[in-house]
Amino acid sequence: MRVNSEPDARTLHRVKQTDPDRTLVASNKKARHDYDILKTYEAGLVLAGTEVKSLRAGYCSLVDAFAQEREGELVLYNLHIAEYGFGSWTNHAPRRTRKLLLHRIEIERILARLRDAGGGFTLVPLSLYFRGGWAKVELGLAKGRKAYDKRQVLAKRDADREIQRALGRHLKGRTAARGRGGRG
Repeated sequence: MRVNSEPDARTLHRVKQTDPDRTLVASNKKARHDYDILKTYEAGLVLAGTEVKSLRAGYCSLVDAFAQEREGELVLYNLHIAEYGFGSWTNHAPRRTRKLLLHRIEIERILARLRDAGGGFTLVPLSLYFRGGWAKVELGLAKGRKAYDKRQVLAKRDADREIQRALGRHLKGRTAARGRGGRG
């Protein structure tokens, strides 16, 4: 029996298309709830060897992590990467600060938005993943939501979901009538 890992034309619509080079390690779902994400950036991370091994094993948490400027560079704070189980005295500190790798022009644009007096912007990590063997973090330039904003977003999302359900039921009802040999 031959096993085919490639989806055929009949099942292709059911397979979620994602980036094949991207291996997700951790995502920060709470950030998308608590903040309005205006723009996203992809940044590299400066990591120690045991941190990479721990990330590949999936021991990472983005909760409470954020990025700030330090001496003209962007640094990620409170990213928790657990100590590597087989590491020795060379193990890393789990919540150490980690430098972010971006092009100089990107850093300047981000810092201009962060320094904007009336902006109230912050940089939050949205996901951490490997792309082409390199650890990357997706940063979101975000503005915090108030409690009533969060409730409005949830209500809008529920309404949109209900509209999609009703539309789906309506379309299924139409296609079922045509498929039974009736006049189309």
